[in-house]
Amino acid sequence: AAPAGGAASADIKVELTDRQSCDVELLCNGGFSPLTGFMNEAEYNSVVEDMKLPSGLIFGLPVVMDTGDANVKVGSKLLLTYQGTDMAVMTVESLFTPDKPKECLNCYGTASIEHPGVRMVAMERGSTYVGGPLQGLGVPTRDFPCATPKEVRETLPDGADVVAFQCRNPVHRAHYELFTRALDAPNVGEDAVVLVHPTCGPTQEEDIPGSVRHKTYVVLQDETKDTPSGKRTRWAFLPYSMHMAGPREAIHHMMIRKNFGCTHFIIGRDMAGSKSSVTGDDFYGAFEAQDLAKARADELGVQAVPSLNLVCDPDGNYITADEAKEKGIEVMKLSGTKFRKMLRAGEEIPEWFAFKSVVDVLRAEWK
Repeated sequence: AAPAGGAASADIKVELTDRQSCDVELLCNGGFSPLTGFMNEAEYNSVVEDMKLPSGLIFGLPVVMDTGDANVKVGSKLLLTYQGTDMAVMTVESLFTPDKPKECLNCYGTASIEHPGVRMVAMERGSTYVGGPLQGLGVPTRDFPCATPKEVRETLPDGADVVAFQCRNPVHRAHYELFTRALDAPNVGEDAVVLVHPTCGPTQEEDIPGSVRHKTYVVLQDETKDTPSGKRTRWAFLPYSMHMAGPREAIHHMMIRKNFGCTHFIIGRDMAGSKSSVTGDDFYGAFEAQDLAKARADELGVQAVPSLNLVCDPDGNYITADEAKEKGIEVMKLSGTKFRKMLRAGEEIPEWFAFKSVVDVLRAEWK
């Protein structure tokens, strides 16, 4: 616990955005370890340039705080608040003007504002970044109860592999098959468990609201808890806001999950990918994130588990796309767009595609 009077020592009060509040929570609870505060100029430059901290430790993306307040100086103490909660006191040790085009080119692979991450850096963040240590105070109440890395590690079995699955949408049948079958991957040990660890910070505009997603995860957890796969599955939620940074974000996620006790991380096609808001073209190749993650896995101390490309046969069984092609099996298809249309129209959703409990929540809560 922080010593009394932490908040009283601050000179300037700063109301955090949703995204910043997630960063503060992970800096204070060890999710971004070894960082214990927003990056100073040397740390920022090192991560932008080399994807490493000055110590040589690999680190995916910059974790930065910005300001447009001329009263903020080196030595200032900032009280960081979020929706009525005093989250932390930050001591400013570094005040600098970032090279934003370079940050975007190196971290997102593009400086086009057609990319959501670039848009955030260019348009949401102020022109000055502030770095310095944080003294944690309180944690806000979120739609999702977010356990700390220490709390999550305490729920995991000793000595067993832990395979993390990251998502930001409700879990449907194909996802479920994908993460439970990851336990059979050749580089995963026998007694392994899966940690389903959805991010629940601000997401993309068209995504389903956090409170609704949380409910879908709770009902699915309940529905599957007594099945053989359910007994090998753990659930937790991560206060993190996506950058949609593709390969660099895959590294960032692996590093965060290592702090939560994971040894492996499932990486799907086009992990954390995004498309141009104008042309619809992909910013990253389908396997770029997987390739970078595999190349840096040993250095990170987290192994990449490439996700299987699963399809559903006419009997409702999931098989790999390769097997379906080889055997000439007709596969069933339902696009996300068509699914949402059927949901809104009150049409029956096939059980091979989605869990009934999840569909019931979406139907009741999501308009």
